Amino acid sequence: MKGNQPGLHDALAALCAEREPFDRLETVDRGRHGRQEHRRVEVFEVDGRLDQGWRPWIACAARVTRLTWRKDTRTGLWARGEEVALYACQVRLDAATFGRAVRSHWGIENRDHHVRDRILREDDSRIRRKPGMFARLRSFALNILRAGGVTNVSEALYTNALSLDRLLAYGLSGA
Repeated sequence: MKGNQPGLHDALAALCAEREPFDRLETVDRGRHGRQEHRRVEVFEVDGRLDQGWRPWIACAARVTRLTWRKDTRTGLWARGEEVALYACQVRLDAATFGRAVRSHWGIENRDHHVRDRILREDDSRIRRKPGMFARLRSFALNILRAGGVTNVSEALYTNALSLDRLLAYGLSGA
């Protein structure tokens, strides 16, 4: 839940501050890429706490608190970061399931949107006539690369730009 729905965001924040969660899960993830993350997922009942417009659509709310330590490779020092995110869900979930759902969402963000933004530079596009068509072409290209087993899209774009034969082989053999 971000600031684009300020009324709902404030209602969920107040709900999480006033009530005890009905389920809670704490996890620790150590040693991946110089990063340690302590994550707490708390799930709350919303019964009767939201205005009429949201009640039929939201079954539970969650607060995910992330305490992250990142190692600076130059200095060797650890920097602390803390983030609190609020979520609303249409079905009632336990904390473990909610935590997996949040992680899955970020997997999509990293695998698709990050590649589109950083590698394919979609946000920098100056195409003004039929931009949706070019977005579909980018999706088509990503799907071909992923079906061909590509995990590093940046590297694949570079090597395929150097060899038209290699690029055309994706369509013929899938590799």
